Amino acid sequence: MNQSQQKIHRMAQIEELLWAHPEGLSPARIAERIGITRGTMSKYMSQGDLPPSIYEDDFDGGKLKVDRESDLMRVNFSLHEIAALHIATRLLATHMDKHNPHAASALRKLGIALSRLDHNVSQHLLRSADAMDEASAYRDPVYLKVLEALTVGWSSGCKVRIEHQKDDGLVTEYLFAPYFIEPYAPGHSAYVIGHREPPGAIRTLKIERIRSAEVTAERYTIPDEFDVSALLADAWGIWYSDDEPVEITLRFHPRVARRVRENRWHRSQSLEEQPDGSIVWRAAIAQPQEMMPWIRGWGADCEVLVPEELRQELQREAARLREIYGE
Repeated sequence: MNQSQQKIHRMAQIEELLWAHPEGLSPARIAERIGITRGTMSKYMSQGDLPPSIYEDDFDGGKLKVDRESDLMRVNFSLHEIAALHIATRLLATHMDKHNPHAASALRKLGIALSRLDHNVSQHLLRSADAMDEASAYRDPVYLKVLEALTVGWSSGCKVRIEHQKDDGLVTEYLFAPYFIEPYAPGHSAYVIGHREPPGAIRTLKIERIRSAEVTAERYTIPDEFDVSALLADAWGIWYSDDEPVEITLRFHPRVARRVRENRWHRSQSLEEQPDGSIVWRAAIAQPQEMMPWIRGWGADCEVLVPEELRQELQREAARLREIYGE
C-alpha cells in the first residue's frame, strides 16, 4: 500500500470510528485508535483531509463528530439489487400518503449511478423520483420533521422528546427511545416502536400522530433481547400482543381460490383445498381486529368460520349494510 492508498484507508477508518461513536472522540483518541501519531492527525485536520462529513464540535471540547445527515454511505450495487431498491422505493411512494423527499433523492441517485450502464431502468428510476417530488398535495412538513428527528435519534442512540396526539385529540409529551420504524402499507402510514417515558415501557406510536419531535442529548441503548421480528411474528401488520395468538379460520369461495393461493398472506397460514373448489384458510393472529379491513375487502367471497366473535361482528356489519342498501 503506497502513501496515497494508506491515507485513503485512514480516512475511511476515521469515518467508521466516528460513525460507531456518535458522542464524538478527541483527535488524540482517534490517533491512538487507528495507530497514527497525534502530529499526523493534526496534519490531516489542518490540511482539510478529513471527509466532509466530519466536523469539530467547538462546544464539546473540540471533539470530532460525524454529521449523521450527510452523505455517508459508499456502496456498490448490482443491476438486480438496484431493481430491488427501485421496487421497494416505488412501494414506499404508492403506499405512503406523505411526500418524502429523501426517498425521491435516493431513487434519483440510483438512477444517475445506473445511467452509465442501463438506459431503460435508469430512466424509470429518474422519472419515478420526479413523480415523487411532484406530489405537492401530500407535503406535510410536520410529519417530515418528526420522521427526520426519529431517524436521527434511532441512528445516534439519543432519546427524542415528542408530543403525541391520542384518538381523543389530547396531546401529551413523552421522552421516547426509538427502537424500530415500521411501515404499514394497509394504513398508508408508518409506526415507530420504542421505549416511552412515561410509562417506562415499549410502545408503538403512529408517526402521523406525533405533532413535534426534538432529539435530546440523553443517550439510550436498545436492549439485546429486543427482536422486532419476534415481536411482530404473529401480527397481521403492526399490532402485537403479550397473549397467545388467536386461531383464525376463513372459507374462500372457489371464484377467488386462485387469488388466495397466489400470495403468502401470513407466515403462519395454512390452506386446505375443499371438494367444491373453495379454500379453508387458517392462521394464528395476534390481534384479529387488525385484519378486518382485509376480510371485508373480499366481500361475500370470504366467510369467517372461527372465532365466533369475529363472525358475529361481520354479521352485525352485514345487517347494517342491508339497512343502507336494502335487501
